[in-house]
Amino acid sequence: MVEDFLASALEAEAASRARQDPDYPLFHVAPPVGRLNDPNGLIEVGGTYHAFFQYTPQHPRKLVYWGHATSTDLTRWDYHDPAILPDERQDRNGAYSGTAIDVGDHVELWYTGNYKDAQTGEREASQCVVTTRDMVHFDKQVPPIIERQPPGYTAHFRDPQVWRDCDGSYRMLLGVQRENLTGAALLYRSTDLRSWECEGEMSFPDACGAFESFGYMWECPNLVRLTDEQTGLARDVLIFCPQGIAPEREGFENVFPCVAVVGELVGTEFRRADGSFEEIDRGTEFYAPQIMARSLSSATGEPTILLGWAGNAGEDEQPSIASGGWVHCLTAPRALGLRGGRLIARPHLPGLPLAPAQLSGAVGAEAGAAIAQLADSRSWRLAFDASYGGAPLSVRIGAGSGLEITLEEERLVVDLTGTRYPHGGRRVVSLAPGEASRVEILHDRSITEVYLGDGSRVFTTRSFLRGAGAGVTLAGGALVTNLRAARAD
Repeated sequence: MVEDFLASALEAEAASRARQDPDYPLFHVAPPVGRLNDPNGLIEVGGTYHAFFQYTPQHPRKLVYWGHATSTDLTRWDYHDPAILPDERQDRNGAYSGTAIDVGDHVELWYTGNYKDAQTGEREASQCVVTTRDMVHFDKQVPPIIERQPPGYTAHFRDPQVWRDCDGSYRMLLGVQRENLTGAALLYRSTDLRSWECEGEMSFPDACGAFESFGYMWECPNLVRLTDEQTGLARDVLIFCPQGIAPEREGFENVFPCVAVVGELVGTEFRRADGSFEEIDRGTEFYAPQIMARSLSSATGEPTILLGWAGNAGEDEQPSIASGGWVHCLTAPRALGLRGGRLIARPHLPGLPLAPAQLSGAVGAEAGAAIAQLADSRSWRLAFDASYGGAPLSVRIGAGSGLEITLEEERLVVDLTGTRYPHGGRRVVSLAPGEASRVEILHDRSITEVYLGDGSRVFTTRSFLRGAGAGVTLAGGALVTNLRAARAD
């Protein structure tokens, strides 16, 4: 008997306890049931933002769909039936990550189909497409468009980003593993989105060999062009997840990292990249981010938006599995920019605008300084300026929550050891001068995001507080000014 994959997913969703879980986020995308991981197919069409995501509704059964959520303000999300089902040979073992592109009369969702032979265990990876004219009905093309990797590469060949080039042709960027077990990125080109020619590997002629043996696999590559706020120059930014790197410097503590490299793509050469790279998020949970594509009719001047997976590979044992039958979520949307050649990211939540807020007491008082508007809220947004004068600032979210966030002039310390979260530990992040002076914090029940220096440093963590975890208190000798806040509940 052939399984009805849609019926199986909807049955799991109908029995879900996720929405009743007090840890289930309000303004972050989370799974209706089961497991969520990579954001996929992000696109804005006609003023509606579509977030597709890797989705395993029958977790721990490893049957990967594309889930689907929509929003008009990037804050309140509606959930729909899964858009891509693992119902063909090409994706029998999972409809894996990919992106979206608007081609005029329809939108295409490009993804990697994963098939593993049950007898031999041999993997096949193919690049597949689903088309939609209304973002409601999704038509899968069979067979795959690109049926296998080119010679010289293993079947770790996935995560297509597809875009229209300036000459009107289409390009595809893929993460790959070479047969010598090192990671790279491949570029393809097409005139019709159906016949593709492999152009070759992305190379880095000015990087002195820094990326020639950089990890054993590159996942989820995304390319985006941004204008530097300081110089006014446009540059390309390559965002990708190199598995297996361990730089001898601070950071890179998660299972796998995510990095940004700034340069200029010319053909297959990523020029002006000198070998330097920066970790995009210093928190305990961040992976597989993706740029949101725009429809052809989108208004100009809109920011470039990124969402990431607030999770790590192999870290699914979290409190929400027992309490609600769900695990993981996406980050809040982030508006990307460049400043002095470095990638920056600011929260972009049009549906949760900041407004002036008041302290109910003086910072440094024994009881702390609770923000009156947020006193009983478990989902909120808070921004302020701080000057330290050698004194630290403690940010306490809820009474007895177990989460300790300490800010100093050149250091951020996040201690999760007292929370219910089993994977966080204690992190210390060195800050550049002035970064701690501008602070924004998003807290949404069980996820906390800290943005410093107007986006120059970001720290994402799952928090799973103890107790009610309501409100926020600022304590310490630092001077807090320009306080602004918004609550989501």
